[in-house]
Amino acid sequence: MKTIAEIKEEYRALIEGNREMNEAGALALRDNIERSPLYFRGRLTTRTVQVPRLYSEADIHRFREIVKIAHGIFEKVIREYLAREEYRALFPFSPELEVLILASRGEAPLLPMARCDIFYHEDTGDFHFCEVNTDGTSGMNEDRLLDEFLIDNPAHQEMRRRYRFHTMELFDRWVRCFLSLYERYERKVAEPNVAIVDFLDKGTLREFQEFARHFQKAGVNCEIVDIRDLRFADGRLQSPAGHAIDAVYRRAVTSDIMVQAAEVQPFLRAMRENACFVAGSFATQIIHHKWLFHVLHLPRTMEFLAPMEQDFVRAHIPRTVPFEKKWIALSEVLAQRERYILKPEDSYASHGVWAGVEFPPAAWEAKARSVYGKGYICQEYCPQYVSENIDFAWGDGQWHPYISMAGLYVYDGEFAGVYARLAEGNGIIASYRNERTQPAYIVTER
Repeated sequence: MKTIAEIKEEYRALIEGNREMNEAGALALRDNIERSPLYFRGRLTTRTVQVPRLYSEADIHRFREIVKIAHGIFEKVIREYLAREEYRALFPFSPELEVLILASRGEAPLLPMARCDIFYHEDTGDFHFCEVNTDGTSGMNEDRLLDEFLIDNPAHQEMRRRYRFHTMELFDRWVRCFLSLYERYERKVAEPNVAIVDFLDKGTLREFQEFARHFQKAGVNCEIVDIRDLRFADGRLQSPAGHAIDAVYRRAVTSDIMVQAAEVQPFLRAMRENACFVAGSFATQIIHHKWLFHVLHLPRTMEFLAPMEQDFVRAHIPRTVPFEKKWIALSEVLAQRERYILKPEDSYASHGVWAGVEFPPAAWEAKARSVYGKGYICQEYCPQYVSENIDFAWGDGQWHPYISMAGLYVYDGEFAGVYARLAEGNGIIASYRNERTQPAYIVTER
């Protein structure tokens, strides 16, 4: 079997051998994307490049190892938080959120779904974590649709004749996982009504609709409900249509729930009273919050991790501290801007994230001073894997270096697939600015 680097060179040769045909295919692909569910709420949510993300079976084995170790660490952290008041004090959660987290009672599943975003070096297998998403983990529909639209990519179609390309199906697999988790619920019923809940003015509605279709294909009733429209009556959580809800797939991000807590009291009551199964509980916020990386490196966490897990944290979790005087001097961050990245404590979609490598000294100083001591974290900036790609549809049709990220989907502790993103240049990959998404494949010999 050729290496992934050699297979990518075959793509390049095919593209360079007939640039006109490949450019025409890219423009047709762009038209299909713009007519698809990826065009949503008046904007295009996804753009792509000419060469998709390719992984070997060895890469997939590596991802399974990463997920197994990381998930084990995360579950230990959640259990310690639930069991020890002094450990809870290490996290910056409000008393109101702490009450909701403790209401989970430590019942399984502690972490039903997550996406571990890592900087994975395809040439060496080394990696560093970027962040972990639990609440609102998304991107599955982008991978699915981009796989379909690559029918318009001539180079890819020729490569499919030479090799086997295996997709990582993410919808049916989650439905099976969700139903398996529901089977452990003490109040389960034979034919549960499932609700996918979020703030629908913020959520990825088209993705929810795809999940709902897969629940229904499995013979399960499924509704998509705005979390603010839920009701609580007769000891049951109910949808606006008056249906009792037995199981919830929660996509609403905890930070959004806390801001709008007054509007979601029926949901919160159902959580507190264990009135229905919920994947996932508020305990997932312990892992979702960017403070996690800070706590992982503290001696108090190292106490309950196995030696192998301690080594994993030291090698692969970037050192992270609160961006305030007690932990790091502003002068150090200003003097060594290329070593650091600044992030809000609890946000998503890369909003408010700044990497020092992207700014000249004066601009970096202005950014850093504006948030010093104001709810930010300061993190080591990790080296990212760079490979060349080409974009005929939204770019200039020339080969450029792209930094890349692999989002490892985790369903109940098992590796499930990859959300592949990349961006031209250096710095960060941001959906609102420079991001491209690739369909991800496992490539084997025919």
